[in-house]
Amino acid sequence: MQAARGAALICGSVAFDTIMVFNDRFRHHILPDKIHMLNVSFLVPQMRREYGGCAGNIAYNLKLLGDVGYPMATVGRDFGPYREWLTAAGIPAEHVKVLDSEHTAQAFITTDLDDNQITAFHPGAMQHSHLNQVSEARGIALGIVAPDGREGMLQHAAQFAAAGIPFIFDPGQGLPMFEGEDLARFLEQASWLAVNEYEWQLIQQKTGWGVSEVTARVEALIVTQGAQGSVIYTRDREIPIPTATPRAVVDPTGCGDAYRAGLIHGLLHGLDWETTGRIASLLGAIKIESRGTQNHRFTSAELARRLAASFGPAFTGIVGPPA
Repeated sequence: MQAARGAALICGSVAFDTIMVFNDRFRHHILPDKIHMLNVSFLVPQMRREYGGCAGNIAYNLKLLGDVGYPMATVGRDFGPYREWLTAAGIPAEHVKVLDSEHTAQAFITTDLDDNQITAFHPGAMQHSHLNQVSEARGIALGIVAPDGREGMLQHAAQFAAAGIPFIFDPGQGLPMFEGEDLARFLEQASWLAVNEYEWQLIQQKTGWGVSEVTARVEALIVTQGAQGSVIYTRDREIPIPTATPRAVVDPTGCGDAYRAGLIHGLLHGLDWETTGRIASLLGAIKIESRGTQNHRFTSAELARRLAASFGPAFTGIVGPPA
């Protein structure tokens, strides 16, 4: 496979994740006819703190794949331990801006036995992500605008477009911040749109656009569908991507970010969509086998073996870290 064509700039959140496990199912405790007066409490005997945020997670997975991803984010005065973690993992942090007046973004995530999640998020320094400029980074082949501060997402998309740098628009949890007019502007600027099935439904409602209207503006629409796999839509075809079977289902947090790292890897190396989608799918499966978003490991040889086992020997042409 050809060498990577440069580095990726990952505009998005860097956050601490406090992850809690509810040893039951939310549906047993949330009454549909009382949703308008919801007042519930979940006992969570298991709790841990992890390094997370979309930019941090995507950069971590790209590093495992042997690529260079620069997280671009704003963080707070408590960032020190996270910086040490990034340094130890070999992830560059020169585009992570520290604001002493703020805390680093914090996510509080509760997961039930069906892998449903309820999340509370304090944005902290992330609200100032617009202080970072895409032009500050050099040698960038492509970018991604992942969930971040509203103004930061708007400005970074415009800056990528102005610089002629193709980028993935990944609204994720930030989608409620934008109306149809905003989303239309993003899609006029972006090269690719990556969303889950629920987010895709929201985008259709807000813009009034379907697959054909979106793919008239971007090169590909990627829709993940959880255990049902994913679908990649281009202007002339629909490409179903099967799931890779995980060895164990431990923690779904960060699977979407791992998947997106697989997309970026394929784009950096000029892979076709069938191969790119399967690498992305496998990364999501590998992530779900570990707790936290940045605790899984693999070598290029291990990844090649698992690609062959999951999808057949044709899907092993990757570049990654030394075996």
